[in-house]
Amino acid sequence: MQTGFDRHYVYHTAWAARVLQETKPETHTDIASSLYFSAIVSAFVPTTFYDYRPAKLELQNLTSERADLTQLPFPDNSVKSLSCMHTVEHVGLGRYGDPVDPEGDIKAARELSRVLAPGGSLLFVAPIGKNAVIEFNAHRIYTYEAVLELFPELTLSEFSLIPEHEKNGGLIRNAEPAVLENEHYACGCFHFTKPI
Repeated sequence: MQTGFDRHYVYHTAWAARVLQETKPETHTDIASSLYFSAIVSAFVPTTFYDYRPAKLELQNLTSERADLTQLPFPDNSVKSLSCMHTVEHVGLGRYGDPVDPEGDIKAARELSRVLAPGGSLLFVAPIGKNAVIEFNAHRIYTYEAVLELFPELTLSEFSLIPEHEKNGGLIRNAEPAVLENEHYACGCFHFTKPI
């Protein structure tokens, strides 16, 4: 007998924490990812967590604020280390009290690109598979190419994959996009940077 767990949420937060440990930013800004992620990484990097519905978190090096992902409260090119993980696929579907907007995910991606500083790092995670799907009002599933199209101004530094099924492995860092041919609801981990 083994302990079960949500593959997407355990592995993608582990991936992102490892990237932050490797990149060593002075501070980090997270937009509506898992609270567990922000709480844990605040142990080694001061972190500000923003959400449409802020959380009352009380930990050293962690601040929680309110923000709308389609209208972020930051100047252009101002955030050096940014994450938005397993979030954009929900924007505009009304699941979390946000207004229904078929282009909500596109607007959110534009905002993430807008506020990312030149030379800055964006950790982006979303459901991914061989076909694009909208499962209203739960989430969208993207193709690899569709995620890249969300961020045309950014450069992909790393693509890692969490396969849908355990038999296909755990976290696969620096995965080849071709492995998505057999995936319907995998988890894509994208490390983007903004050119200087």
